[in-house]
Amino acid sequence: MSNTSLRAGFKLLRHPNVRKMFVAYLVTYTGTAMAPIAMAFGVLELTGSTRDASFVIAAPTLASIVVLLVGGVVADRSSRQRVIYTSELAAMAAQLCLAFLFLSGYATVPLLTLFMLVNGVAMAFHAPAATGFIIQLVEQEDLQSTNALLGIARNGAVVGGAALGGLLVAGVGAGMTLVIDALSFGVSAWLVFRVVPKAQADAGAASVLQDLRLGWREFTAHTWLWVIVLQFSLIVAAGESVYGLLGPAVSRDQMGGAVDWGFIAAGFGVGTLLGGVAAMKIQPRHPMRFATLCVFFFSGVSLTLAAGMPVYLVAVAAVVSGFAGQIFAVLWYTTLQLKIPPNMLSRVSAYDHLGSIALAPLGIVAAGYLYEVLGATNTLLIAAALVIVPTVLALCVRDVRTMTYSS
Repeated sequence: MSNTSLRAGFKLLRHPNVRKMFVAYLVTYTGTAMAPIAMAFGVLELTGSTRDASFVIAAPTLASIVVLLVGGVVADRSSRQRVIYTSELAAMAAQLCLAFLFLSGYATVPLLTLFMLVNGVAMAFHAPAATGFIIQLVEQEDLQSTNALLGIARNGAVVGGAALGGLLVAGVGAGMTLVIDALSFGVSAWLVFRVVPKAQADAGAASVLQDLRLGWREFTAHTWLWVIVLQFSLIVAAGESVYGLLGPAVSRDQMGGAVDWGFIAAGFGVGTLLGGVAAMKIQPRHPMRFATLCVFFFSGVSLTLAAGMPVYLVAVAAVVSGFAGQIFAVLWYTTLQLKIPPNMLSRVSAYDHLGSIALAPLGIVAAGYLYEVLGATNTLLIAAALVIVPTVLALCVRDVRTMTYSS
């Protein structure tokens, strides 16, 4: 894509639907970037144990696993727009409850876990609906640029939100940080409500069970799709354990605490912001081969933390990881939107999300246990191996290497 095409991509912000979604992403992901830092340090302060904290942090992913497929069917059969803003409002309510627990002193591991489960249910409905909703905003030729723009909004918000989250947690505590996150969900819900999308493709009159079967048939029909989802079941488990628990724990024990981890997390956001701009320009002949090669860089944060490198070098690794991650994400979602029939996109996306996060709760809980048994270095090296090994295996699959948009 030329510089002219890059400018044309940014001109999509003149489109009312794209502009509203862009601002919605900016607002909600600023708050969302603060939330993991608030929860990780809030629970670690409450319990003092990475094992106890791991159960709270793993709860939303576990809830998502249980209801994701239903979320995909509901999004395809009803209104994706309505599913998105309703799930945002549910997340707002859950975050306000979590904030109250921290601020009132009533926080306990079981209560925090309960409201994190609610967050997970909201996430499970939101994710597949959002993937399918993008095709209702713009024409097909603008999908990659739109995905990149929304990625820029999301990751630009992560830059400021992560750094701000570290400062807020250190300054005013986890509770007030979660209040701000809750408000961001409310603003985002209002903006999504005001979007005027194209009509949604009719999913047909099949039963819910039949919808799931059809979605599974479409999912398994694409070798590149299920192979990469299987690959990411391990990669997401490693990533969630590092960014959700191990990184904050190492920062607490060996660095400067929440402020240092906020700086590292902000570095990841800077990388994803730059990656979003780059993703508007690239047009690889074999998108999944290119995207999968990017995944090797995801191990950088784990390796630099394991090596005991200074904060600024860990942040550099986070920048590179974020850059590669955003290029992967844009190519992945664009490929899904171009290769999967519109009336089945949310269902297939649900299988994608489900497969990708299936092992994440186990990974987080195992990381909390291994951190206390094997120590930080060995646990971080295991996390890095869970990125590198499955990526090598995925590249051994011919369909991953050779798939094109036209094939």
